[in-house]
Amino acid sequence: MRSVKAVFAAAGLAAGLAATPVEANDRAAVDGFYQLLNSLSAGNIAARAEAVLAPDWQSIGDYSGTSKSRDQIVGQFGSFATLMPDLKWDVKEVLQSGNRYIVRSQATATPAGPFMGVPVSGKSFNIMAIDIHTVENGKIKQSYHVEDWASALRQLSAK
Repeated sequence: MRSVKAVFAAAGLAAGLAATPVEANDRAAVDGFYQLLNSLSAGNIAARAEAVLAPDWQSIGDYSGTSKSRDQIVGQFGSFATLMPDLKWDVKEVLQSGNRYIVRSQATATPAGPFMGVPVSGKSFNIMAIDIHTVENGKIKQSYHVEDWASALRQLSAK
């Protein structure tokens, strides 16, 4: 009898931890965002961004009170494709709380031109990034993000 209770308890716990269809759809949007970041050189950035980002998506990278729109980020991603054609975002960890996803990732690239005032040198950078995405109706509605660009600049300008 005790083992039957344990089996039912384990089954109940597993069912409670399983992703609902909505959560799976939300996670797919988050995964799609990083797939987009990893294939900027493939083109068609606008259509691929529209598939995962809400029309009124906000990108918030600091406390200045300003944010970037989906259209603005599409333009920025296009510039990234030219400046850093080998840009890769390696997702290391994803934590979920309801419709919010915290993503810790590692970004690497070798700039093909001057990068934030540092002349092109053939050197690469390797930085940490942390993003907090809020997903609604299967699309990312808002993203807070912090990238360690200061470390990238140190790596690129090291003698």
